[in-house]
Amino acid sequence: MATQRVPIIERIMDANDQLSLTVRKQLDDAGILGVNIMASPGAGKTSVILATIKALMPEIRVGVIEGDTAPVTIDADKVTALGMPAVQINTGGDCHLDAVMMSQGLAQLDLTGLDMVIVENVGNLICPAAFNLGTHINVLIASIPEGDDKPYKYTNIYRGLDVLIINKIDLLPYIDFRMDYFKQGVELLNPGLITFPVTATKGDGIEAWAAWLKSKIVEQKSKAL
Repeated sequence: MATQRVPIIERIMDANDQLSLTVRKQLDDAGILGVNIMASPGAGKTSVILATIKALMPEIRVGVIEGDTAPVTIDADKVTALGMPAVQINTGGDCHLDAVMMSQGLAQLDLTGLDMVIVENVGNLICPAAFNLGTHINVLIASIPEGDDKPYKYTNIYRGLDVLIINKIDLLPYIDFRMDYFKQGVELLNPGLITFPVTATKGDGIEAWAAWLKSKIVEQKSKAL
């Protein structure tokens, strides 16, 4: 049985990668920027997403695909309360979203008039790193309460990032978090990684992150012309 496991997994991953290319083309053709946001539970994915949407409103229109292991719409409801469309994807217990789920989520969104689609991936630091969704930007939210050792323990997710958001910066005076040690681990895996320190619930640092996103949205729309 062990000798058959590797090719089966390889076929699954290859099929996912092929479908992710179709998703990417769909986004490209529509001139929409796709952003995949990953984090461990409690790091503040939803808070960052909501703060980002508020900072981009009303100029930028955002659609959100919410991935969750349970059939709840708590996070999606928060997005729609801001007047933005959201789709909830129940993974059925799977610890990640994949290109199939991403494609299904896009099919439920009216892409007309959207500038960006944000994907809130399932909360963990292992599985989401292995599955391409077809998005343009992979973002990880690390938070101060998680500790400063995460780049050393979860190397794969840090290697595949385009952006790192360090959330809950306001807690630094109260938590034993060695920022230099943390950043050294990140730099070893992903030299020069774009990083934004924020406190999402207070809005601190969100403007810089939103401004960077706006520049990427402009680039994406120019490619579709």
